[in-house]
Amino acid sequence: MSWGIELWDQFDNLEKHTQWGIDILEKYIKFVKERTEIELSYAKQLRNLAKKYQPKKNSKEEEEYRYTACKAFLSTLNEMNDYAGQHEVISENMTSHITVELARYVQELKQERKSYFHDGRKAQQHIEICWKQLESSKRRFERDCKEADRAQQYFEKMDADINVTKADVEKARQQAQVRHQMAEDSRADYSSILQKFNHEQHEYYHTHIPNIFQKIQEMEERRILRIGESMKTYAEVDRQVIPIIGKCLDEIVKAAESIDQKNDSQLVIEAYKSGFEPPGDIEFEDYTQPMKRTVSDNSLSNSRGEGKPELKFGGKSKGKLWPFIKKNKGAAPEDFSNLPPEQRRKKLQQKVDELNKEIQKEMDQRDAITKMKDVYLKNPQMGDPASLDHKLTEVSQNIEKLRLEAQKFEAWLAEVEGRLPARGDQARRQSGMYEAQNPTTVNNCAQDRESPDGSYTEEQSQESEVKVLATDFDDEFDDEEPLPAIGTCKALYTFEGQNEGTISVVEGETLYVIEEDKGDGWTRIRRNEEEGYVPTSYVEVYLDKNAKGAKTYI
Repeated sequence: MSWGIELWDQFDNLEKHTQWGIDILEKYIKFVKERTEIELSYAKQLRNLAKKYQPKKNSKEEEEYRYTACKAFLSTLNEMNDYAGQHEVISENMTSHITVELARYVQELKQERKSYFHDGRKAQQHIEICWKQLESSKRRFERDCKEADRAQQYFEKMDADINVTKADVEKARQQAQVRHQMAEDSRADYSSILQKFNHEQHEYYHTHIPNIFQKIQEMEERRILRIGESMKTYAEVDRQVIPIIGKCLDEIVKAAESIDQKNDSQLVIEAYKSGFEPPGDIEFEDYTQPMKRTVSDNSLSNSRGEGKPELKFGGKSKGKLWPFIKKNKGAAPEDFSNLPPEQRRKKLQQKVDELNKEIQKEMDQRDAITKMKDVYLKNPQMGDPASLDHKLTEVSQNIEKLRLEAQKFEAWLAEVEGRLPARGDQARRQSGMYEAQNPTTVNNCAQDRESPDGSYTEEQSQESEVKVLATDFDDEFDDEEPLPAIGTCKALYTFEGQNEGTISVVEGETLYVIEEDKGDGWTRIRRNEEEGYVPTSYVEVYLDKNAKGAKTYI
């Protein structure tokens, strides 16, 4: 099977077919190039997607990734980055192994094809020239033969005519001889050119064209083989990344399997546990006989009573129900006193740990400077030991400063940790030992104040004994007198009082103070008939020194 033998007369069709083959190759190159662009675009979109859902640093989202489900999601995002990287590898390998190589090969193929068809056209032109020479010699031979025949006929006519002179006959004879000689010469020339043309034609159809067409056939077969190899490479490039992509997917499955719902539930407890004890049972209050009605500060009388009035004796304030206070958006106190006890303890512990790390870092730096100073002392040519004194003093001062800071937070931490169990004892005392108290008389009753930050203060009852007459059930229970104002305050910041027991204020607003801060970071204020607590740091208090219960500041 040879194009030179089978397709010896299909020069133009072969030229068109080989050009079509190059067009197919260029089309495949374009296809692979567009595939690489798609892979790059897909990888970029995957990376942007993973980046979009990554937790922002120093944000609330970063804290959420403590949960195993969120950790698994974060692992999925990281694996998606690696997954995208494999698609970038596909694009790079296809570009380098297919697109670039085939583009170079196409240029070489075009040059080779151009060379072969140039040789073919050159051979065609040569045989055409030989054919024209043959045709020219043939026509000349034909013309000379005809001229020789006419000259011979003219001579025979002159020789037969008796009226023609002998000189004219001789002249006609010589002319005929010349024409015959010219015909013979043309015949010999025609014969020679014919033999030459036949030889050239044989060479053209049996040697030159077969060789050229054979080279074109080999070129075309190499093109076909090359595009087949490129298609294999195309598949192999994909196949090479399959194991890595499989590992990415395996890691995602592994991360999903690592989700621990129990652990996440425990984290919720650690995140939101307030440290308060549940309130005890509400004591039955018998109004048929004189008794002192006491209301536990942590009771749920306000929420359960729905409009039930509270009794007030001896100017004491109503029992307060403290909710689980959320973090305020304003500046938080340094000791985290705005948080519930358990949350405050965690924050303080975290701060202590951070300070200890900083202290250790400074101590390591001090040790390094000390060692360097010793080296300078032993080898003065390496440096001046006195140049390190300033730095050493500065580091020592930093350590001392950090230690004082750590001691301050450790003291607050010890205070909170000391109160947590005491609070439990108090709750148990209220709920379990209430029946042991005298129903009619309570001596030295301490009113327990709970604050949102877990601080507790006890103010001694001004009356050692309060008697309640059970015979008088009039409206005095419903119309209790409001606490007198002991001063005014101006809101420095806006506070959203979303929890029970608090009140919302707007920056710049002026309100009445009815109970000053008892050390728990909260001040009780009034607006018209509405009362509630606000953080002391959110208001500027102006106490009336003449008001009852107001403290005198020197």
